Amino acid sequence: MTERKQGRRSAQAAEETKLLIMRTAAEMFCELGYERVSLRNISERAGVSHSLIRHHFGSKEKIWHSISDCLHVYFLSYMYKLLEEIPSDLPSNVILYRFVTMLLAQQLAHPQPIQLIADGVRQGDVLMDYFFDSSGDLERFVNELVDNCNEDFPTTPIKVWEMKWQMMLYAHGAASMKPFLQETWQDKTDSHEQCLINHWELFNQTMATQLNITPEQMLHPEKLADILIELPCEWGCDNTPP
Repeated sequence: MTERKQGRRSAQAAEETKLLIMRTAAEMFCELGYERVSLRNISERAGVSHSLIRHHFGSKEKIWHSISDCLHVYFLSYMYKLLEEIPSDLPSNVILYRFVTMLLAQQLAHPQPIQLIADGVRQGDVLMDYFFDSSGDLERFVNELVDNCNEDFPTTPIKVWEMKWQMMLYAHGAASMKPFLQETWQDKTDSHEQCLINHWELFNQTMATQLNITPEQMLHPEKLADILIELPCEWGCDNTPP
């Protein structure tokens, strides 16, 4: 019995160490870029030995792969939970509208995932081929929502990749051009949170127009937190930046 308990504790400690390494690596990839981060850098900040990182992951690329895998799992879980929060008896265009605008709110509030994806693009095919060669669950999920909407509103069809592209532009723009974000509304507010809401509202208006949403059907939250779904990320990708 004692040996079994010790085994469970050892397994739990190993998993906690792996998550610490992933969390630290993700933070550094966002801050410095993948290319400028070494395993030794990660070990120093995480407070674990270089050999222990190699034991758990083998290489920096494998750490990125593990982070990417977790991102896929987290976003798929988030999207399922988000869809559960949207009343199923709403028209399909309203469901799609709420889904994409509420999903962008999550990305604006927690920008680390889009920062990691953008940095992966800068590293070329090695990292991004892995990211895109996933099971395709995320794409199928979104495609189904868009297909339902297009079936009900055939005169104004939505192109799924154009919608994804707009979401990535709004998500990454806020994360990578923070000074310009705040300068845009400097005459109205010095609050970063309010600037994010104003930025989100631009996307909100665009989606409402494209999806034929009436003013009465639109969302107008006072803060992003009002339309976020509670779902913890095991390695901290839902952490709010300072």
